[in-house]
Amino acid sequence: MAIEPVTELGSGGALRLPRARVVPLSTPPASYTAAVERYLTGAGIAKSSARIYRISLTTWGWMLASEPAPTGPARRGAKPPVFPVAAIDDPTLPEVLAELAAARADEVLCLNVEDLYPQDKRGKITAKGGATEWIHWQSGTAQLLPRLIARRTRGPLFLTDRKAPAGTPTLDVCPETGRARLSYRRAEEIFEENTRLLADPLASPEDIEDLDGWTLHRLRHSALTHDAEDGTSTPMLLARSRHASVRSLEHYARPGVDAVARHVAERDPAARRRNR
Repeated sequence: MAIEPVTELGSGGALRLPRARVVPLSTPPASYTAAVERYLTGAGIAKSSARIYRISLTTWGWMLASEPAPTGPARRGAKPPVFPVAAIDDPTLPEVLAELAAARADEVLCLNVEDLYPQDKRGKITAKGGATEWIHWQSGTAQLLPRLIARRTRGPLFLTDRKAPAGTPTLDVCPETGRARLSYRRAEEIFEENTRLLADPLASPEDIEDLDGWTLHRLRHSALTHDAEDGTSTPMLLARSRHASVRSLEHYARPGVDAVARHVAERDPAARRRNR
């Protein structure tokens, strides 16, 4: 069934608020994008609200296709990637999205363009104490790098949208654009502001100022938890998270009840004998 908005004139010619009318669907939507448009068309909400929801929903679509979402003026009218709507039923989708969105922002934001090795999907950073360490990324992140670099050859990788104020340390200023390095605090603010409706799917866009979005810290927590649930060893979790001890790691990597049950079931001797 589909829901279509209906606008009627009340007594005295007063315009009533849109309400919903249920009508049969002729065919299921052929793509994720078509499903989004059908949902927004039948939601009975204002155009301004539909625009906000469309941005959020299509952003996930870009992520699912491992493509960077357009930003700024290029975002208006951009055609999202096309893929079957059945893709959202994939049971591994939550883990995929968590991996795509999870960011080691406190490390990644310290990256400089000259320290990237895209062909190896890794970058070099200077950790606390002055030691050189490597961070690694997956294919989706690697596809974003050309857009972020924008033909620059040196300076901070992630930049603010304005010129660096006077007194900014030289290492935090792009020598080619004059813009400042994006700070973790500002990255956290941007991410939180843009995930409020995603974190509160039942809320109204008009209430967006009173909502709380997701945090980068929560994404880090989720990524480590998913890795632990998938059976990643403790030494590998420590290496990926760069925690100094297992005690600090255990606050993050806590598999849920279902994950523990699945782990036990997969290692049940009786099950192994049945599968021989």
